[in-house]
Amino acid sequence: MIISLTGASGSIGKVVLDKILQNEEIVLKILLRNSKKNQKFAKKLKKEHKDKIQIVYGDVTNLNDCENIAKDSDYLIHLAAIVSPQADHNPDAAIKINEKGTQNIIQGILNSGNSSKLVFLSSVAVYGNRNKKHYWGRVGDPLLPGPFDIYGSTKLRAERHILDSELNNFVIFRVSAVLYDNLLMNNIKDGIIFQTCWNTHIEWTTAEDVASLIESAIKFDKTKNDGGFWNKVYNVGGGEASRQTGYETFNDGFSIIGSNIENFFDPNWNLPERNFHCFWFSDSDDLDKTLHFRHQNVEDFWKFYKSQHKWYALGKIINPEIIRMLILEPLLTNSNAPMNWIQNNDLPRLQAYYGGVENAKKIEKDWPNVELFCKKDGYNKSKNTKCATFLNHGYNENKSESEIDINDLCSAARFRGGDCLSKTMKKGDLKTKVLWKCHEGHEFMASPYTVLKAGHWCDKCALPLDVWEWDKLAKHSMFHAQIWYDFHEKHENFVYKLKNGVASMEEIK
Repeated sequence: MIISLTGASGSIGKVVLDKILQNEEIVLKILLRNSKKNQKFAKKLKKEHKDKIQIVYGDVTNLNDCENIAKDSDYLIHLAAIVSPQADHNPDAAIKINEKGTQNIIQGILNSGNSSKLVFLSSVAVYGNRNKKHYWGRVGDPLLPGPFDIYGSTKLRAERHILDSELNNFVIFRVSAVLYDNLLMNNIKDGIIFQTCWNTHIEWTTAEDVASLIESAIKFDKTKNDGGFWNKVYNVGGGEASRQTGYETFNDGFSIIGSNIENFFDPNWNLPERNFHCFWFSDSDDLDKTLHFRHQNVEDFWKFYKSQHKWYALGKIINPEIIRMLILEPLLTNSNAPMNWIQNNDLPRLQAYYGGVENAKKIEKDWPNVELFCKKDGYNKSKNTKCATFLNHGYNENKSESEIDINDLCSAARFRGGDCLSKTMKKGDLKTKVLWKCHEGHEFMASPYTVLKAGHWCDKCALPLDVWEWDKLAKHSMFHAQIWYDFHEKHENFVYKLKNGVASMEEIK
């Protein structure tokens, strides 16, 4: 069996690579950009694994290279991506690799005979922000990546290209926030560390479990031959044992040095509950029941992390004020840091992330006065809690997929402020594309699965690249409004734009 892999040198890719190479029946092809660093990496791999690994030098931005990596492959695992914070600082590269690269991978598979089964890693970022009103979510919920979130938007667009493609077999995994070996070191280099909201609900997974998921999916396909697994979207999270808030996550990190978040951060350094992403998945257990891929929860990860990084013990003898002064406070001036936006009166970001300048000034500065969700009575990580309030998808979800008909499509379209222009469909056929129309009159073709089950909508109004018009969409679509107005006012009417890395906004009167 031949498996191809992009993004093999990344934080998750290296773990996936190691996992796959443990199977002696597999030959692994990896696509690497031709750099000195990658040549050294490839030389080491060839020495260790010999003919079990094939190196293809190239880039996902080149169609010929994508054809080469897809050729003769049974599975193509597409991990190559520019993630945040790099995506924030180089949005053009994120667009080129995350979206255009995925288009090339799709075309490369098609040009090579359409025999490769595509495994694609998407992200929880495609859903956009959640707060305490709807902190439980599932596949099919509205997709509203935050204004200025190039990573989330490019992942959303990459998903749509796959869903609209003629690929025979694909699977999209929307992966929650990922814990990986070099997480702390990567994040203390950038102001993005301050964008995690204290009360954000995060269902973590780990790089080890993502690798286990991919390995299990391939094994399941080869042994069970269950066609119902393919051509679908799944949420991937660590389940109840990996559910936390942002505050708890920071505390876990600082517990390694025997301390807590309040000794290092001021509460107003981080964002309030707006324009971030992450929530708890009500459906993440479903995939584990089939693939049994979970082996490392949050507690397990930090134990492993602590065992691998003995030098963190030095933190126990260093005064927190020194770490604040030398490491954290300099990051407050970074272009990704909210305090930088306040200091420089960055009006577009202050509106998008705080709801305006005045709201930014009101953020609580003293820990005793901060309302922390995780310290409230009744804080419960089980999806069976009565606190779990789910979003309406606009059609009768009690029906089995085999019973969905044209009336369900019409109902879903109306709930989104549009219409289903197709008059008929074969009952239960969620794959064949039909004609839809949005509130703006844009007509587009999409499968019933793409709209009803995957949460996508108009390819012009609801598929942002560098322009976000969610205020406008929410005024016409009850589907999107039910989440957008959890943390926005109905009188807000802004269009957010990002051109050449410069943020702007326009108020529509």
